[in-house]
Order: sequence, then C-alpha cells, then structure tokens
Amino acid sequence: MTKVFESPDNGNTIYSRDFGSSDRELVSEYDTRTSDGRPLHEHIKEDQLWGQIRRAAKTNPALQIALDHVKVIYYLSKQDNDSVQHHSV
Repeated sequence: MTKVFESPDNGNTIYSRDFGSSDRELVSEYDTRTSDGRPLHEHIKEDQLWGQIRRAAKTNPALQIALDHVKVIYYLSKQDNDSVQHHSV
C-alpha cells in the first residue's frame, strides 16, 4: 500500500496514512532536521518522487535510459571521490 505523508504545519508535525484512507498516524511532532539541515519531510517527499520515477521507468524506455545514465554518472563520481580521498591520505 502506498503511504502518504502530510504536515499541516510545514514539517513540525508529520502524519502518515495509507493512500485513500483518512486514518493517519503521527510520525513526528517536531521539526526534525537531517544532517544536511533539510527537514525530514523534504527527504520523505524526495524519496517518494524517486520511487515514482523508478516505477514509471519500468514502462517508459526514455525514462529508463535517463535513470541508467544517472547511475553511470553516480558510480563514476563515487569512484572519483574515493580515488581523491585515498590519494590525499
């Protein structure tokens, strides 16, 4: 079942509920910030978006190709960062 996350107060209180249901569950009662300073609800929304993109790519060849390119760029940049970190020690 798809989860919906809602906040009536810009992230200070976060609720989750199953899509199509009005019964909700409290997830957080304060403005939870992550290590990058962004509110937790922004990360949740972004994760949901990436999930939707991955699901849509299963039936959309152009989107799947774009995701494949993103993966290649990610792996190459990760290798570059790992290489720089090992050489700077």
